[in-house]
Amino acid sequence: MRHLTHPLRAALLSAVAAFSLPQTLLAQDFAGETVEWTIPFGVGGGTDVWARFFAPQLSQALPGQPNVVVLNVPGGGSITGANQFASRATDDGLSILGTSASTQYPAILGDPRVRYDYADWTAVLASPTGGVVYADPKYGVTGPEGLETLKAEEIRFASQGATALEMPVLLALKMMGLNIRPVFGMESRGAGRLAFERGEAGIDFQTSSAYLNSVAPLVDSGKAVPLFSMGVVDAEGNVTRDPSFPDLPTFVEFYTDAMGAAPEGEAFEAWKALMIAGYSLQKMVVLPKDAPAEVIATYADAARQIVEAPDFRERAGEEIGVYDQLVGDEADAALQAALTVDPAIREFLTTWLSEDYGVRF
Repeated sequence: MRHLTHPLRAALLSAVAAFSLPQTLLAQDFAGETVEWTIPFGVGGGTDVWARFFAPQLSQALPGQPNVVVLNVPGGGSITGANQFASRATDDGLSILGTSASTQYPAILGDPRVRYDYADWTAVLASPTGGVVYADPKYGVTGPEGLETLKAEEIRFASQGATALEMPVLLALKMMGLNIRPVFGMESRGAGRLAFERGEAGIDFQTSSAYLNSVAPLVDSGKAVPLFSMGVVDAEGNVTRDPSFPDLPTFVEFYTDAMGAAPEGEAFEAWKALMIAGYSLQKMVVLPKDAPAEVIATYADAARQIVEAPDFRERAGEEIGVYDQLVGDEADAALQAALTVDPAIREFLTTWLSEDYGVRF
């Protein structure tokens, strides 16, 4: 399987940079300490699965092998936990945050609930991801030829919120003319999946980690039907198949086959921008920017040890999909690039969210 090369990868080599750091910057010791890793989602969603994959490895890789505890703080599509981290985090390396597209999108769009600023944080690890949209078998739809059947239904979709992780999914479904009735307020994508399993939603979406761990068994038992992956969007807007789901059509392929023409226009440009900002750089470990340089360098070095381990690719393929991880300066530089959104696209998105979901900015 071909590995995904991150579309926003900076032209620098973090490993070389690490070796050039003074030895004093790598001397941080966390022996006997507890690192509190805030995850602003409930248990079972993609970000929670991702964090619990990395947490024990981070504990082993940090000097002194501190206890790394995942603290789930759900609410507001991740805004609640991110706000709490922004107000309470210490700068001694014992407070870290796991962010997701649901954390980034509201910040980009100027959501008034946001009381955090990415400019106050430094990214030390970034994980791209993908995701899959799947439906209830009761509709009898297995591919793009069934789109007209889906259009005839009012379909519930359990969502964290209009500006959360699901935003490009909602936009994709709207572009295809589906009558989606979102039910907002889910604590995590895991909660959305449970609503789907209970029959309270007819369509759902999960990021790669949660899909591989929790939805694939539903597909195998005939309780869910995958429709399409979101695909991989590079910095130039090219869409290719997700290497974690090479046999699934992308949204663009599904749309083209179902509608008879490729997607285009403002909505499609906005969709691609959301994918770059929220999925090409989807989950991150960030620390307060005020943390000492030696603390940030120590975390970057630990992240590098984890992703460069000989068996990492094999294990990551099972847990979080086959994606290249970014560490240290690469991760932080890519973050700054991904959060830069064209003003015209921002205006399109805020207008759409206002008209369809009553979201005010």
